Amino acid sequence: MIQEYDKYVDEDHEVWSILYKRMMEILPKYSTKAYLQGMQAVGLEGHRIPNFNDCNAKLSIITGWNIYVVPGLIDNKPFFQHLSAREFPSSTWLRKKSQLEYLEEPDMFHDIFGHVPLLANIHFANFLSELASIALDHIENEWAVEIISRLYWYTVEFGLIREDGALKVYGAGILSSSGETQYSIDSDRPTRVPYDVKNIFATPYIKDKFQEQYFVIDSYEQLYKSIPEIKSVLEQELKSVAI
Repeated sequence: MIQEYDKYVDEDHEVWSILYKRMMEILPKYSTKAYLQGMQAVGLEGHRIPNFNDCNAKLSIITGWNIYVVPGLIDNKPFFQHLSAREFPSSTWLRKKSQLEYLEEPDMFHDIFGHVPLLANIHFANFLSELASIALDHIENEWAVEIISRLYWYTVEFGLIREDGALKVYGAGILSSSGETQYSIDSDRPTRVPYDVKNIFATPYIKDKFQEQYFVIDSYEQLYKSIPEIKSVLEQELKSVAI
């Protein structure tokens, strides 16, 4: 599949612009420096939908990653296969104006605006590909895939980071939602706890409302360096289940 960029109509670019401008009104305050730097590095702009070929030309030089077009949500095995190969699966369809406030299935804005900028950070990019490789090693084990998915959820999708003494957002699920971006940092309702592999493995994720708990990393290097621990804790978990 390819993006077929010429098929986007004026409304598509307008929707991208509305969503982009809405998020950029708040992200300088809430998002991590690496994310904002990544936006510039891959060339995301507010006036038009990004051309994947242009983004890939930049991203592949920085960290060796590329955007890979998929029709929508895909099964676990091909999803992790693409990530392991440093290919980020992205849809090419964009929500309509009537869907600005709520969207059940992730669209291109979530995939590209939320995820792609941090792929320009080498530690985060390496963490993601290594995590996917671990998932592939256990892809036939449903419980292993479930708890690895929890780790993906609470880092890649809904992770927070402590930067210069302040909490910032780096998870794509937060970054593509103005409401959750502000809620995750400003609200006193959710709990915020240090990044802990065992704790995350034991925490089911929720999809129908804002998160009740966020895990906070100290750096993207911390994420990458936790890969051996993830492997070890996963093996211990699988052994305990098998007994």
